[in-house]
Amino acid sequence: MQVFRIVQDMARTSDLSGTGAHRLAGRWNSKGVYMLYTASNSSLALLESLVHFDPLTIPAQLFILTIDVDDTAPVYELPEADYPTNWTAAGLFENRAIGDRWLAEKKFLALKVRSAVNTFEFNHLFNPLFPNYHNLIMLVNVTSVGVDGRLIR
Repeated sequence: MQVFRIVQDMARTSDLSGTGAHRLAGRWNSKGVYMLYTASNSSLALLESLVHFDPLTIPAQLFILTIDVDDTAPVYELPEADYPTNWTAAGLFENRAIGDRWLAEKKFLALKVRSAVNTFEFNHLFNPLFPNYHNLIMLVNVTSVGVDGRLIR
């Protein structure tokens, strides 16, 4: 399987540690908990990034990371019945509790969840503390991409 991630600067293109989520928290993890957010395709990765930018501060250049995931790695898909009510709301405690619990169990390399930006598509959330994490995922490509001005009007 391949997944995609967007970063803002070249210095972060080799970082698959989940430290950004650790510092700031995310939809599916609390502050202080490592998680690597990726998307099932590059377009979704771009959309997931753009919703977090202020239109006045969007960088002119972004980097798309292509990550290969070992096909034998265990991936858990969150069942529809387990999504909290209003799960697309930002900062929802229930989402973070699900993600934090999943991470602590260390049973799966990745958690597959629907995207809040486009609920027909999926994000893959990786546990950097999963055994052999760095042997199961591999950065295979970094591509620089400009941001089309029509996306930020």
